[in-house]
Amino acid sequence: MTGWLAAIAETISRDGFAFVRAPEMRGLLKTAGLCDWDAFAASWDDLGVDAYMADGGRYRRRRFAAFRASSAGIARKPHQPHYQSRDYNPLNGGLERWFEPISDAVGHHPALAAILQTSQRLFDRITPAEVRPATWHIELHQFRIEARPGEEGQPTPEGMHRDGVDWVLVLMVRRENIASGETTIYDLVKRPLGSFTLTAPLDAALVDDSRVYHGVTAVRPLDPNLPAYRDVLVVTFRRE
Repeated sequence: MTGWLAAIAETISRDGFAFVRAPEMRGLLKTAGLCDWDAFAASWDDLGVDAYMADGGRYRRRRFAAFRASSAGIARKPHQPHYQSRDYNPLNGGLERWFEPISDAVGHHPALAAILQTSQRLFDRITPAEVRPATWHIELHQFRIEARPGEEGQPTPEGMHRDGVDWVLVLMVRRENIASGETTIYDLVKRPLGSFTLTAPLDAALVDDSRVYHGVTAVRPLDPNLPAYRDVLVVTFRRE
């Protein structure tokens, strides 16, 4: 598994991003204690509507939490707002956005612990020693993007963007009755570098936010008579 982590680190260092398929990601996370995935994934059924959508959309549900990671371990911070400047999020940036907190059960879940510990190992590895922080600030977002007949769901309504952090992990939790949702990566002059679609639970996209932009195409229902949604976990690390 150490070899897989090294290979992912090498890919990100070379390309600015990596697409990691579910079997590889699952293997990495299991070594860190991943278990009880179904219960963890079921928590996406209990997300509140994002009331801050400047486009008027009601298609996004979410919960949020902040953590810190250091050599002493990973600990949750007191609940706080999520903030992005308009430089990074021209649609919804420029204000403090208070979202419902991630539940205690999710915050203490072994699947989440495995995800955060693996991310810390990877991001410590690929951050040059001279700028590697003693403590990382982590933000965690549970997202559900819903699609309805006549109303596509927008995973990245702000379009092609950067997040204003150091590293980003996007982990697929579930796709239900949707088409599209393709991720495209661009360089800093906005030339496309690659594209892929997260489809299976634990498919992952990892991004060096200082080097690339990313965006995801809208999702639409395959069967208009059935619920349609895209569930992902987004984890960001930035130097504190």
